[in-house]
Amino acid sequence: MTSVTIKVEVASQLSADKIFKAFADLDKIAPKVHPQYFKSIETVKGDGGVGTIKVFTFGDAIPFTSGTYKTESVDVSNYSYSYSVIEGDILMGILDSITHHVKVVPSADGGSVYKQTVVYHCKGGEKPSEEFLKQDKEVYVNTFKTLEAHAIAHP
Repeated sequence: MTSVTIKVEVASQLSADKIFKAFADLDKIAPKVHPQYFKSIETVKGDGGVGTIKVFTFGDAIPFTSGTYKTESVDVSNYSYSYSVIEGDILMGILDSITHHVKVVPSADGGSVYKQTVVYHCKGGEKPSEEFLKQDKEVYVNTFKTLEAHAIAHP
């Protein structure tokens, strides 16, 4: 099985705790503040912990309609979590899954650095295009910045 990895890293003036809390509320916040990316996020199984299943319905700025996500790990004390996309047209028929590893690292200045590693697990030799990977990375950066702005405006 082939895989492709992208990395996202964004510095923030907010503490790791505040950034992590904003992402914990992604289900509620994202459809309100970023409707062009997220129409809805619905928990269909679980309580947010490991094994939770969520269905993301994407907005008009995303070239897919939906994706089913499964929470793989949550470590609140280390500001990290992982989840995998396991179903949906977001897999483009060429991917088995997409795994996301997120970590928020505290900075010496009281801010933090948001780090996200995305691994695309390909079914065969076909991989997502470089253009797709570039656009996907932009979606992750823009989503982070939108959630950060919301957290700053609503402390």
